[in-house]
Amino acid sequence: MVKSYLRYEPALSFGVIASVDGNIAYDSSGKHLLTPALEKVGVWHARQGICTKTLAPSTSSSRNGPSLAVTSIAPSPSSSSLVAVGYADGSIRIWNSEKGTCETTLNGHKGAVTVLRYNKPGALLASGSKDNDVILWDVVGETGLFRLRGHRDQVTDLVFLESSKKLVSSSKDKFLRVWDLETQHCMQIISGHHSEIWAMDVDPEERYLVTGSADPELRFYTVKHDLENGEAISKEKGAVIVNNGDLPTQNKWETLKLFGEIKRQSKDRVATVRFNNSGSLLACQVAGKTVDIFRVLEDAVASRKAKRRLHRKKEKKSAKGAVETTESKDDTKHTSEEDGNTPMVTVSDVFKHLQTIRAGKKICSISFSPITPKNSLATLALSLNNNLLEFYSIESSTITKTLAIELQGHRSDVRSVTLSSDNTLLMSTSHNAVKIWNPSTGSCLRTIDSDYGLCGLIIPQNKYAFVGTKSGKIEVIDIGSGTCVDTVEAHGGSVRSIATLPNEHGFVTGSADHDVKFWEYQIKQKPGQDSKNLVLSNVRTMKMNDDVLVVAVSPDAKYIAVALLDCTVKVFFLDSFKFFLSLYGHKLPVLCMDVSSDGDLLVTGSADKNLKIWGLDFGDCHKSLFAHADSVMAVQFVRNTHYVFSVGKDRLVKYWDADKFELLLTLEGHHADVWCLAISSRGDFLVTGSHDRSLRRWDRTEEPFFIEEEKEKRLEEMFEADIENAFENKHVPKEELPEEGAVALAGKKTQETLTATDLIIDALDVAEVELKRIAEHQEENTKGNVAEFQPNVIMRGVSPSNYVLNALSNVHTNDLEQTLLALPFSDGLKLLSYLKDWTSNPDKVELVCRVATVLLQTHYNQLVTTPAARPVLIVLKDILYARVKECKDTLGFNLAAMDHLKQLMASRSDALFRDAKAKLLEIRSQQSKRLEARADTREEKRRKKKEDIE
Repeated sequence: MVKSYLRYEPALSFGVIASVDGNIAYDSSGKHLLTPALEKVGVWHARQGICTKTLAPSTSSSRNGPSLAVTSIAPSPSSSSLVAVGYADGSIRIWNSEKGTCETTLNGHKGAVTVLRYNKPGALLASGSKDNDVILWDVVGETGLFRLRGHRDQVTDLVFLESSKKLVSSSKDKFLRVWDLETQHCMQIISGHHSEIWAMDVDPEERYLVTGSADPELRFYTVKHDLENGEAISKEKGAVIVNNGDLPTQNKWETLKLFGEIKRQSKDRVATVRFNNSGSLLACQVAGKTVDIFRVLEDAVASRKAKRRLHRKKEKKSAKGAVETTESKDDTKHTSEEDGNTPMVTVSDVFKHLQTIRAGKKICSISFSPITPKNSLATLALSLNNNLLEFYSIESSTITKTLAIELQGHRSDVRSVTLSSDNTLLMSTSHNAVKIWNPSTGSCLRTIDSDYGLCGLIIPQNKYAFVGTKSGKIEVIDIGSGTCVDTVEAHGGSVRSIATLPNEHGFVTGSADHDVKFWEYQIKQKPGQDSKNLVLSNVRTMKMNDDVLVVAVSPDAKYIAVALLDCTVKVFFLDSFKFFLSLYGHKLPVLCMDVSSDGDLLVTGSADKNLKIWGLDFGDCHKSLFAHADSVMAVQFVRNTHYVFSVGKDRLVKYWDADKFELLLTLEGHHADVWCLAISSRGDFLVTGSHDRSLRRWDRTEEPFFIEEEKEKRLEEMFEADIENAFENKHVPKEELPEEGAVALAGKKTQETLTATDLIIDALDVAEVELKRIAEHQEENTKGNVAEFQPNVIMRGVSPSNYVLNALSNVHTNDLEQTLLALPFSDGLKLLSYLKDWTSNPDKVELVCRVATVLLQTHYNQLVTTPAARPVLIVLKDILYARVKECKDTLGFNLAAMDHLKQLMASRSDALFRDAKAKLLEIRSQQSKRLEARADTREEKRRKKKEDIE
């Protein structure tokens, strides 16, 4: 009989607050902060600092594990619950953050999504990727509109302009491109940057666009809008903006014009530039530890500032006795403009450096809160590269840190994990802290400051724990109080391994100082102390001739195995320390090992990527398995079995049968090197810790599986991966670069689209056979042969036309184009013949129009030259126009009715709905002007007083 095993599946992932690959973003309500957490998105309550929800793809859709890392987040401006998330595999998912459900998945990019940006109404979504393309998506219709090609390197940022009529894209190819979305072409290419452009943004009123790169300055552009009589009209009010220097005059068709540059204080490259919602502040985050905050001054204030600057320059020159004729060209311009009473505003007059935020670690991303607090200018959230979130309140004179979210995760990679004997507590160590977790829920119970912990042990009764550190100490942790109660100078080198002694109050440690030490612990009262504490004492020491990497004790307390730096494993009798066996065969040092519960087998994992299974009776090597693509970091037997789990630097967790020497399962999910592993005493779950700072729990299910089936699945996955690689055309020659400013289809051919095409072809074939049977039955009836017609069971009682319609309706909206493109011409012609019947259903008019358009565009030449297609096209021509007109009339009627209802409600209320926001902006503008006027008055008084003193 074929042996079956029980499957392990991912159950829980915890410990990650914010990963470094993606950006953070506030939702439109400002109550929640969305953070990337590897393949998940964490929804954090901004005031309480609690993770209220996580948005994670289903297990079936995350088969590729690490490729699903979150790389970009963009909340919808029209809804506080909808958020677009881009992933490393090129897919985009639209999530409902309140329900925690995925509304739709958009596939189009071949590389990781680097930027997502909604337009102001929230109906369009633009995405940029490492594949150098920009795709525009219709969020409401859940489909891609078109693909914009032209950049020669990855797209880094996107900005909508002029009510979504234009799109500006920046790239690592050092160029900005302005795209006209109505005509779908590139209308302006802007050069001038000397290095890769990493970020850009435009203020809410679309007056200024700012770009940041590795250049030592920020570049600012003025935005020109609608054309009247061939002249561009600017949105600036009350100020004339000039360029700095003798720049060429702006072409009347150009959208962006260089306004000026501001020297940056930091030498690091710019990572993010963002305006706040009101447009009064600009934040510039660099790829270091600082964020520069700039104040955006009102037009009137900027004009007064320009006047004062020119006045001071004039006074300074007159004080030096300079002659007007010797003034520079710029000064002559300024003087002439001053005589005309028109101030000349430069970039330094508009943007004033306010404050600099300095974080403790490197900053990954920033986000302004859309809600402006009462007592401050804005709230800014920062994500740091050490798994930390910080919130700052920005005021005119000071910047205050209001909140830091740090307790729910380690600041660095997880180096060891240990489960308690009853599996209720989990201890993890990192470079500066020990954390105690509830492995069932993933909640952090205790955080204890510690040295660099490399290994750990929780003793029975769960009151105390021991941590072996890199400095050679053993720290005694009181779990109940969450404190380190004692530190023992144990070794002269780092403590690499701790192994418990069975049936005794003791454990063994192995260290880089060549010593293996045996310890006993007792709870007793020390002299001069009131309470009882745990006392640790060294009882025996065994000297080795090289660094000790791992120690393991057999469950029957008969043997102790010691792995040394010389790639060998020495086995001694535990009671007498007498040498028993020397196990050699690994080409690199053994990094981990474990003994089975019955004491028969010893498994070792090495830096040479191999697992070796040894018999402890004679020391023979039963099998050497090439286990991982990189070093094997941890290995452990499931209790009372010969099943083994191993983890490695190749990010994988593998499940083995040590008797049959077979690989049972490969568990994917970690995004970096996996360092450690702990299995529960019952074997019902295991926990792994990784360099990506995450802790993951894998649960044993009741689902059985067989080795042969798993082998077939792995072969199928390899085959599908080859197909996907063929689709992606990864080996396209460099000379086949996309045409300048080219437009292409938005979708991407995937395994799902091919499967959908096959289902449609099958439905067409079944429907054709059924139609023939119906025709034959009717012919029989006309001849008088009355017989009951037996419909096809596969069609489930629906007509052939509806059966095909159901198959077509099941295709995802975003995949429809690619699915129809893969249809052969003969099947496309069959599909066209059904469209006439479907137009009678008003809900399917949009689908019918899309199908007809795609098929006509794809097979136009063949359809025109095929006589059988002409009657179908003539019928569709008359019907489709009529049905589309009916739909447009219905939509127009509904929109007019809603406008009428809005006017009725506005007339009954004291204030119009649309005036509320404008009134608020007007009040804020007036307040800002009053503050600036007071500042000007004070400055003028100080200047006059200084003149009087002189």
